[in-house]
Amino acid sequence: MRKHILAILSAAMVTVLLSGCIFIEKDSLILGSRNNTESIILSHVMGQLIEDKTDIQVLYKENLGGSNVVWNAMINDKIDVIPDYTGTIVVNYYHEEPGDADETLELTRRLVGEDGIIAFDTFGFNNTYTLALWEDRAEELGIVTFSDFAKHSDDFILGAVFEFIDRPDGLPGFSKEYDLTFKDVKGMDHGIMYRSINANEVDVINSYTTDGQLQEFDLRVLEDDKSYFPPYHALPLVREETLKEYPEIEEVLESLAGMIDEEAMQKMNGKVDNDGMMVEQVAHDFLVESGLIEEE
Repeated sequence: MRKHILAILSAAMVTVLLSGCIFIEKDSLILGSRNNTESIILSHVMGQLIEDKTDIQVLYKENLGGSNVVWNAMINDKIDVIPDYTGTIVVNYYHEEPGDADETLELTRRLVGEDGIIAFDTFGFNNTYTLALWEDRAEELGIVTFSDFAKHSDDFILGAVFEFIDRPDGLPGFSKEYDLTFKDVKGMDHGIMYRSINANEVDVINSYTTDGQLQEFDLRVLEDDKSYFPPYHALPLVREETLKEYPEIEEVLESLAGMIDEEAMQKMNGKVDNDGMMVEQVAHDFLVESGLIEEE
């Protein structure tokens, strides 16, 4: 019953978020993204490349919400193309057991295919969950891995995004696997985490390995020594009906396979989050520097 109620609420949220002018542009390809920098950048990388290589007009629907909101919009035919992550798809959407990177990608393709969605090859980077704390404190306590941290976790206040706190592949299972007991857990938006740890409001955060802010703060990123978290390789998802209507986007999206590694994604995130650059410009610069489009 709870899952049914949550599904209804998610669908209602999608309807509200996507109401208005979304269907005015009948001939537009609608690209959606979550409420975080990386998702929006990837959406613009795909969208700008599509517009450069085809005559298709792209309409962006940004900051739609967390992964479940965007996923519900996708399977309810409200948006056409999104960036997503293999581990999120397998564990969070379909509640299946992941494997290694190749196995998780294959399972992703099979699962989304049953819902009329095509999963393309990955962009090339794995953006997984991790924990980050101040380098000097980690050095003082000898903390390198999650297992090391578990010995001291009850002295730490965790700052975590709301989604991580609730997701089955997030805090509940993670805490059980490593026997973690935090002094307190504070839920917050992703962009607030680094400000919170910098202000000493929290002691450790659930960062992502491609976070641009990791370049700005003297934080130690801990190792998942039990390999608890599944692979989270980013990739484009496209509705089958969309691909039938716009078959030319297949070749375009295929050209992005393997083009973005962890370092490149972290740098792009950093240009937006640390340097204040516009997402559109960061995406454009990447496409030019990668030789995927020509500078105008």
